[in-house]
Amino acid sequence: MSSIKFGHGSASGARAFSARNHGSFNYNLLLLARQARSMNQATLAKSVAIGQGHLSKIENGLNNPTEELVKRFSKVLAFPISFFYQPARVYLPASFHQRMKRSVGERDLDRINAENNIRILNIYKLLQSVEYKPEFPMPQFDIDEFNGNTEKIAELVRRAWLLPRGPIMNLTECIERAGALIIWCDFGDSAVDGVTLSIHNIPPCIFINYKQPADRMRFTLAHELGHIVMHQIPSPDMEKEANEFASAFLMPRSDIQASFRVKITLPYLASLKPIWRVAMQALLMRAKALGAVDTYQNSYLWRQINRQKIKFHEPPELDFPHEMPTVFPKLLKIHLEHLGYSIDELAKILHLYPDDFQQLYQFPNRLSGNGHLRIVP
Repeated sequence: MSSIKFGHGSASGARAFSARNHGSFNYNLLLLARQARSMNQATLAKSVAIGQGHLSKIENGLNNPTEELVKRFSKVLAFPISFFYQPARVYLPASFHQRMKRSVGERDLDRINAENNIRILNIYKLLQSVEYKPEFPMPQFDIDEFNGNTEKIAELVRRAWLLPRGPIMNLTECIERAGALIIWCDFGDSAVDGVTLSIHNIPPCIFINYKQPADRMRFTLAHELGHIVMHQIPSPDMEKEANEFASAFLMPRSDIQASFRVKITLPYLASLKPIWRVAMQALLMRAKALGAVDTYQNSYLWRQINRQKIKFHEPPELDFPHEMPTVFPKLLKIHLEHLGYSIDELAKILHLYPDDFQQLYQFPNRLSGNGHLRIVP
């Protein structure tokens, strides 16, 4: 069984911070802090009483701020002074998975990316106190070597994870057992459903918008899994490929084709939804991809979906419970219960204020779980 180990010491409490004793100011984190607060350069420059050109040079690493100016950044942006002195870089996701036909503003994307980068810093710190042993491998396939055959890749991943034929009852558990972390996030009113960051030295992290319905969340998770498995290098077709992978992974051709040998109607799709645990619309798209509906019938059913106004939320009587992640909540639980940290202390070692800690992790959260984590001795 493969194992992932991170360090051999528990997280330590933070002492009173002094910039003189804690390395260099990290201009990357000033940018993240500003974007996390949805603030533009002009507004921040005015708030700390400097010119925008001066701020721009600081954010690009050309000028170093004085300690007094860092204090003003800290006060205006509501981050501890120590936050700006962490050794870290900024990671950009290859893509943001979002609802079709809904645009996302640049400032929203910047805020979400900034928050996820802050979470990455926190996860790296928290994982230093534990050992995490995935039960199954996280496969990696070069999509080009398969000539774009996402169906085959989805089949191989299911085989690698020893999944039975038919519907996947708990996709979240499957992904966690293969070593990825799933973190529930509040992306506000943006149309972003999920973001994945795969970074050296920590497991792949899927940041998922918990406000989406359970059926959409499962498809989003499968989509993000597709990125982890197939897209080590971004490509123009990666979103299309990830959607195809998600559809094939959740609804394998050989397993679902028998369900499409009857006339496809909205009531029939509704009857399949609790079985396959995907949206009616996902079922319709799969039926079309497998040739179970023709172009005319497909267009008619989509008109019905639009007419009944169920495109973004299908009938509530068809809803099923969300799948709860267990590994990341257990990571917090280990620190709060087994290592004896208070919320204030945990926020402090992560260089956050308690309010931000609770906002980032929707705390108090469900802390129970069966994630395969243990404290490093």
